Amino acid sequence: MRVGACKSWRLVACLVALAPAYASAEEGFDTEHIFGFMIGSDVGNPGEREFQTQTTGRFGKGGSTYRALEHEVEIEIVPLPNFRIEVGGTTTLHDITGVPDIDDRRQVNFQGASLDLRYRLLDRENAPFGMTIAAETHGDRIDEVSGAKGRMYGTDFTLAFDRELIPNFAVGALNLIYQPEWARFEVSGLSEKSSTIGAAFAGMVRVRPNVLLGGEMRYFLRYEGIGLGEFSGQALFVGPTTYLQLSEQSRLTLSWSMQAWGRPAGSGANLDLVNFERHQARLVFGINF
Repeated sequence: MRVGACKSWRLVACLVALAPAYASAEEGFDTEHIFGFMIGSDVGNPGEREFQTQTTGRFGKGGSTYRALEHEVEIEIVPLPNFRIEVGGTTTLHDITGVPDIDDRRQVNFQGASLDLRYRLLDRENAPFGMTIAAETHGDRIDEVSGAKGRMYGTDFTLAFDRELIPNFAVGALNLIYQPEWARFEVSGLSEKSSTIGAAFAGMVRVRPNVLLGGEMRYFLRYEGIGLGEFSGQALFVGPTTYLQLSEQSRLTLSWSMQAWGRPAGSGANLDLVNFERHQARLVFGINF
């Protein structure tokens, strides 16, 4: 994994070095897309339309091999001031061997569809900080963790805050997260309900007019039941993020996150590889049209 990570960040360094510096770069930050696993308070300007692809990889559980890739294609529009709509469809790949409580499988499937609604409550230009509430609802036919077939529904509620710490140089963000989920599996007929709450922090600095570097720290608590029932486990993820403004219309965000600490319920382990993965990575490419 260390070799792969080194190669990835060598690629990032090359992109940073080769990316053109746009003299027309706007003052301040547009935080809508600069973070990897988090969101900012900006939602775009009325009339904007964007096409986006988001690829998320999750690697490593308590077994021999665990690889899960999600590739989501999304369309974003801003029909009204401070309000953004995003619709998307996701395809998944699972390669699982020898992981406890998960069947071995190697497959590619269409997973499901999602609807993401965001409304900005406070604008940083007129308030001490930006604040946005987001609700992303998804309906799936493939479980994102195990790859098993069934019916899965969930909503990710996020309250996002951000503030420009040093004008046109450094920005910080905070996300408060609640994720209730329900699943019914096709083969076993079993139903499961779970919920996750968390807090995430990020900081980004501008190293060139079109390049931002920073990192994210995310802490999650997992429970059985959508109402935060019996405690299941917890995990802390940390890792770097890079944002590249490739042109006036296109952008690229790369983020990698490692579970630095975790503990499943009833265990003294230093990592929770039952409820979470060891490594997570995300690549997002977007273009205005």
